[in-house]
Amino acid sequence: MFDHKVLYIVGFLLSVGCMLAIMPRLIAYLHKINFGQTEREEGLASHKKKNGTPTMGGIAFILVPVILYLLFAVIGFFLLDTNIGIILLAYLGYGLIGFIDDYIIVVKKDNTGLKPWVKFLMQSVLAVAFFLLYASREPMDIWIPIANIRLNLGNFYFILVFLMFTAETNAVNLTDGLDGLCAGQMIIALVPFFIFSIRQGFDNIAFLIIIVIGALLGYLRFNKHPAQIFMGDTGSLALGGFISAVAMVLKQEILLVLIGGVFVAEVLSVVIQVTHYKRTHKRIFRMAPLHHHFEKGGMPETQVVHRFWFAGVILSALGLWLGVM
Repeated sequence: MFDHKVLYIVGFLLSVGCMLAIMPRLIAYLHKINFGQTEREEGLASHKKKNGTPTMGGIAFILVPVILYLLFAVIGFFLLDTNIGIILLAYLGYGLIGFIDDYIIVVKKDNTGLKPWVKFLMQSVLAVAFFLLYASREPMDIWIPIANIRLNLGNFYFILVFLMFTAETNAVNLTDGLDGLCAGQMIIALVPFFIFSIRQGFDNIAFLIIIVIGALLGYLRFNKHPAQIFMGDTGSLALGGFISAVAMVLKQEILLVLIGGVFVAEVLSVVIQVTHYKRTHKRIFRMAPLHHHFEKGGMPETQVVHRFWFAGVILSALGLWLGVM
């Protein structure tokens, strides 16, 4: 019997090490094939200098943890069960949607990408698939923090799962707008789920989470300001699918809203801005998503990122407290 704590440390270090070794080569290769970012014309002037920065860096922090987990599973350290299968499929599936979107953007050299309805349809199909895979073997209930009760939602659980996957993937996608913001925020948000999985006895899920955190930490070394590479939709959609699947199998759907509060705020800022503008032709925020509102107000990019990270730490700590109390 192997000590899981040791395996967590070994997996984490291997994940970070692989990313530190791979990223310089990936950045050079993406430069070589001219797979660079194209900033929106209506975007902030300060972001125009980011044109040409390699994108699709999410490929690395998707493949490294997946391959590492499969290797550890083959050796016999961890199980490759249905829960892990759902999480890995969500990670890879939403990553594939993002990859297709990024590929179209890079080839056409604009930010159109997949048509919104096509992207949403693909995201929706995956959400339905994961619901069917999970609900076919688990009760359709949710855990209510503080009250510490389980509430059976019946068929309404489908609506919850559908909204969770589609909203979270888009929320994480919108958060990926400043150097290091999304990767750092996801690391912060995944820590409580790592602890939840250990407390619930899901050592294999805990291992997968910690190697994803390690991969993101290695990626952040090259994505911090000034970023040498961006994750693209490949990475942001994959991360949204990953944390949604983790929350579903750990029965922490409600706490996902709190722990991922920064992601929620980002997507809500866009919804509010668009809805209000269509009705009044006036803007509530200087620019949406929310991080651009602060940037446009004169706050330096790094300061916005650090303040959002701090907010994420507070929300994650509160979510962790509610989850273990």
